[in-house]
Amino acid sequence: MFIRKSRKKPLANGSPLLHDDHGKPRTRREFIAQGLMAGSATVFGASLFSLFGNPRMASAALSPDLQTLKESCGIALQGAGKIPFICFDLAGGANIAGSNVLMGKSGGQMDFLSTAGYNKLGLPGDMLPNDPEFVNTELGLAFHSDSGFLRGILQSTSPGTRAATDGAIIAARSENDTGNNPHNPMYGIHHAGADGSLLSLIGSQSSESGGNSLAPMNLINPEVRPTKIDRPSDVTGLVDVGDLIGILDQSDAVAVMESIQRISDAKMNQVNTGISTDDVVKDLVRCGYIKSADLADRFGDPAELDPELDLEIVGPTGIFTRDEFNNNREFRKTASVMKLVLNGYAGAGTITMGGYDYHTGERGTGERRDEQAGRCMGACLEYAARVGMPLMLYVFSDGSVSSNGRIDDSMDGRGKGEWTGDNQQTAASFFLVYNPAGRPTPIRRQIGFMRSDASVETASSPAANNVNQLVQTVLLNYMALHGEQGDFGTRFNGHGLGNGTSQDSLIAFSNVVNGTIGN
Repeated sequence: MFIRKSRKKPLANGSPLLHDDHGKPRTRREFIAQGLMAGSATVFGASLFSLFGNPRMASAALSPDLQTLKESCGIALQGAGKIPFICFDLAGGANIAGSNVLMGKSGGQMDFLSTAGYNKLGLPGDMLPNDPEFVNTELGLAFHSDSGFLRGILQSTSPGTRAATDGAIIAARSENDTGNNPHNPMYGIHHAGADGSLLSLIGSQSSESGGNSLAPMNLINPEVRPTKIDRPSDVTGLVDVGDLIGILDQSDAVAVMESIQRISDAKMNQVNTGISTDDVVKDLVRCGYIKSADLADRFGDPAELDPELDLEIVGPTGIFTRDEFNNNREFRKTASVMKLVLNGYAGAGTITMGGYDYHTGERGTGERRDEQAGRCMGACLEYAARVGMPLMLYVFSDGSVSSNGRIDDSMDGRGKGEWTGDNQQTAASFFLVYNPAGRPTPIRRQIGFMRSDASVETASSPAANNVNQLVQTVLLNYMALHGEQGDFGTRFNGHGLGNGTSQDSLIAFSNVVNGTIGN
């Protein structure tokens, strides 16, 4: 007589994943993917910041004669005026296509796969998107109506935010359970023009990419290596203003630094102009002091940066309640990154969430973790709406999972197929775009496609079987949001996306700004 084994219990968010068919984790990336490592905080600062002091008492604008110099030094804007960019690195191989974001055949999201294909993607025969009941298009991009990502996003966003959001899914095969996929696009986003007034790039991991997955080697720029940010104390520790404001009030401290700049400027004007590097040295000194004065003016009070003190993020009307913020490290991490990026203090950021290698022989673990990731994605979209900034939000994972069709009918399993193994053939990435002026105009919501059996058609786009070209596709779409797709070939010489006609077939949306925000 056949005796059915009892189903494994779902794991709580944050619990490690231990698989019989996986070796013991040995590298940092393997520990993150299996949820065994969260990472500790590191505080970064710059040498000029040592001139400044503790909390300021009031705001004091720079003197008019130095405002012009501030602009000439390139620090007049919060960031570079480009659309903020945040990516989620779901370490371990999360499900994206089918049970979360719908992926279809060559005709788009609604060109449905076979029943067997959806079965492989964890959807039983009575939950197929062929039935409109199981399709949700509140975000423009079609999700399965019981998607864990979607449930989380809906909890964190208002109807108005969702109505101004759209997205696209990219069929993109990638290797399972490895950080060696060069998924991370942040260096390319910076090369496309994104920058911040304090930092260029940030990430929640102390890695070359700022995340779990690697960055493409040809895009890495050591000068803008991501600063590690994964908690509020990392954010408030960015600007250390020393003792000056502890001795003087804030207005006097700014005046002192303005005087230092003027004295230095007078001295520099006496430098022998025959020195070939004279102008460079002068610019470095002038801009260094004026940036110091400007930073003390804007950030002498740590509350200016602290996500925990931002009532749009935490509190009675905030995105997170005080209790859930205090008790969930993923929410604190997300709040810290989105605070810096969406206020222009950083140009782009990576949020790594570990433990997404969730083929545990049941469904509940994956559902819980997908919903938590959705909460964090939705928080970024909602905060963008509250501060009135556009946002490109990109989600990727190293590989994916598949189901053998066995149903988990527990409460957490929701009557869906158990995740039973890694499967790189079912992998995909997706992005969402929020535009405060109204929902972006879609050209297409699916790039590449799957075969009927839910395997990525590797010839369906340049991104489908090449992770480097997947990153290039994301960068092309980022530039297209600014109306700058015509400069892609010049900016990223040697790309693999073909000519202009081929590139046009990979663009999901019409531009939402002209060059920079405000245009």
